[in-house]
Amino acid sequence: MKSLTINASQRESVGKKATKALRNAGQVPCVIYGGDTIVHFAAPEIAFKNLVYTPDVHTVVIALDNGTKINAILQDIQFHPVTDKILHIDFIEIFDDKPITMNIPFKTTGNSRGVRAGGVLRFNLRRIKVKGLSSNLPDFIEGDITNLKIGNKLYVTDVASEDYTILHPDNTVICMIKTSRTAVADDEDEEETETTEAPAAEA
Repeated sequence: MKSLTINASQRESVGKKATKALRNAGQVPCVIYGGDTIVHFAAPEIAFKNLVYTPDVHTVVIALDNGTKINAILQDIQFHPVTDKILHIDFIEIFDDKPITMNIPFKTTGNSRGVRAGGVLRFNLRRIKVKGLSSNLPDFIEGDITNLKIGNKLYVTDVASEDYTILHPDNTVICMIKTSRTAVADDEDEEETETTEAPAAEA
C-alpha cells in the first residue's frame, strides 16, 4: 500500500484557545492514538490534500519537527459544517507486526456478459472492509465480472485473499448485473421474431 509523508509540528498546548489559534493560522490540529502515548501535532491544511481528497487509501508517515516519525492511518476527520474546512483529524499508530482494519476501494475487471446484453452494473459496495498487516494490504481490490450474466452477483468471497481477512459476511454482495429496459425490449423482440417465423417454417 502507498504511503504519504506529512511534515508536522508537535504541539504541547491542546486547549480550545490554542486550537483556535492553530486553525486561524491555517493549521489542522491532529491526534495520534494507539501507541505508548497520545501524540498531539498540527500541520498545514494543504498537507492533507492527497490523503483526504482522493478515492485512494494510504498509510501515513507523520514526520514531526523533533525528528520522530510515526506510521499511522487516518481514523476520523471532522469538517466545518459550512465551509468544509478540515477542523480536526484523528490517526491510529500502526506497527509492522499488528493487523489493522481499513476500507479498501474495489475495482472491476473484464467486460460483463450481462452488460453486453443490455444489463446494468450496480454496486452495493465501493469499499471492502478488511483486516491484515499494513504491508499486505493492497491499494485496491479487484473483481472479475467477465462471466456475470443478468441477475448474477459478485460476492465478497469471490475476492478473498490469504493476505487479509474480509470483515463482511460471506453473503455480502459487492455488485450485480441488473436488467434494464433495453435488455427487456431485446428479449421481447427476440420472442416476437421467433413467433413470426414459426408459421413460415410450417408452410
